[in-house]
Amino acid sequence: VQLVESGGGSVQAGGSLRLSCAASGYFYTTHCMGWFRQAPGKERELVAVVDSDGKTRYTDSVKGRFTISKDNAGLTLYLQMNSLKPEDTAMYYCAADPYGGTWPADFGYWGQGTQVTVSS
Repeated sequence: VQLVESGGGSVQAGGSLRLSCAASGYFYTTHCMGWFRQAPGKERELVAVVDSDGKTRYTDSVKGRFTISKDNAGLTLYLQMNSLKPEDTAMYYCAADPYGGTWPADFGYWGQGTQVTVSS
C-alpha cells in the first residue's frame, strides 16, 4: 500500500486548507483511513479517521472545524480544515490499515507527511 499526501502549506489563522491522500497498491476501499499530526516535540496524535464501516471520528480540538471524507472510489482521502489556528501547525500524515484504531501503532501504512503551518 502506498499513500501520498498533498495540499499542505502556510496559511494565516482563520484560513482553510484541504489535504489529500491518494492510496494505491494492495489497498481495499474498506481499509480504515485517517489523518494524524505531529508537532515538534510532541507525540503523533489522531486528528480524524474514517472507519471501515464509514463512520467518522475526530479529536475534540478539531470538531466543527475539520471534515474528513473519501472520494466515491474510496481511494482518495481528504481533510478539509477550516478556521485554522496556530496550534494546528504540524506535520500531517495519512494512515491506513485493514482494521485501524485510535493510536499510531494501530495503523500499518503511512504516507510521507505534508506540513501545515498556521501563522497568527
